[in-house]
Amino acid sequence: MIVPRLIERKRDGKRLEDAEWRELVQAYAAGDVPDYQMSALLMAIFFRGLDSGEMNALTDSMIASGERLDLSHLPVPRLDKHSTGGVGDKVSLIIAPLIASLGAAVPMMSGRGLGHTGGTLDKLESIPGFRTDLSLDSARRQIDLIGCAMIGQTAEIAPADGKLYALRDATATVEVIPLIAASIMSKKLAEGLTGLVLDVKRGSGAFIPDAERGVALAGAMIELGAARGCPVVALLTAMDRPLGFACGNALEVREAIDALRGEGPPDLMHVTFALGAEMLMLGGNASTAEDAWESMLSAITSGRAIEKFAEIIEAQGGDPRILDDQSRLPSAPHTAWFEAASSGFVAEVSPRAVGYGIISLGGGRRTMEDTVDAGVGFIIACKPGERVSAGDRLATIHARDADGIEKGRRVLVEAIVIGDGPVEPLDLVSRRITGTENAVWNRPNLRPR
Repeated sequence: MIVPRLIERKRDGKRLEDAEWRELVQAYAAGDVPDYQMSALLMAIFFRGLDSGEMNALTDSMIASGERLDLSHLPVPRLDKHSTGGVGDKVSLIIAPLIASLGAAVPMMSGRGLGHTGGTLDKLESIPGFRTDLSLDSARRQIDLIGCAMIGQTAEIAPADGKLYALRDATATVEVIPLIAASIMSKKLAEGLTGLVLDVKRGSGAFIPDAERGVALAGAMIELGAARGCPVVALLTAMDRPLGFACGNALEVREAIDALRGEGPPDLMHVTFALGAEMLMLGGNASTAEDAWESMLSAITSGRAIEKFAEIIEAQGGDPRILDDQSRLPSAPHTAWFEAASSGFVAEVSPRAVGYGIISLGGGRRTMEDTVDAGVGFIIACKPGERVSAGDRLATIHARDADGIEKGRRVLVEAIVIGDGPVEPLDLVSRRITGTENAVWNRPNLRPR
């Protein structure tokens, strides 16, 4: 295998054969192909794409680069959820303990921040002591014991994707449907799932902003799952504004804790319950979306969901006291209000501007080697369409120093736009996509409580 020839062929719009993908991915995982050559190939893929056969070959090659998590001995469904990436998207922190508390096994494998979006692992690691680098044996034992493990990629599961994931982030080659699909599904299929729910983002803050391309991404991942015996359901959800109020690692953990206590922002709970219902129905834990929503409400109001999160935190070396004393989480020493400069309607809260703003404050990575400041970020209290008056407090900046506060102000001046008239944001959940259906999503008709 001569890597420059493969780069040249893809640069010229030609395809690589299955055997070439296997050899290339194996060599890259072993460290025999340098990052600069793989970066060149990624950029060629960015402009030339991959066909369906190449996407399948890449996925299989990344799965084969490591081991699989064998949970076939468990008598319960094995379910996971994955988001294509957003700002303020702390759904995974909520949904993993919530669904595990309802009798499913949830082997949740997540990633770090990618591009302008936050990463579940960075959020979890803002919990003092929390370890996401569990071995497969440790994760398997934990799932056997408490029904859930929240881990990152190790040298055992899809290690080639772990390296490619970080390289895509550092080389601006994220927004390619076959690469996104292969990356997500190689991890998820290696978990030995019996069902997977995808949260495919649309809108200005999504990696794939256009709804039509989002549907294409969902279709690609559904195809990869179906061919390997894992049923997949996708929901198209809004990312034209941050989800919830908190944006930043430890700030989002705080909001997730509130959500597990039944005090989460309505938009966050709406998306969480929509996705959770699909997980429960895939697993046979609920026969209808209405039953699933009622079950999740019960798990939260009874305290079972937050108790499960405590079990997960303790099992993975974290400090469960954060659930009752959030001052134990990292915090930024400087905070300041951001106020509306004029009266009108909130026309936009740009997720990309907010996401890149968090990175500028130190809460994300510019390079693969950067460390993350878990305490910085924003609490954004306004949503598109809301009427505001000059001087209203629209957000709070959490920064490491006074310079960070000023930087945060500049970010929010760009991100929060006040207009003269009301706007209509995207529906929080707009479509439900399966192997046979692409339909408008209908909210469950809940019984009065």
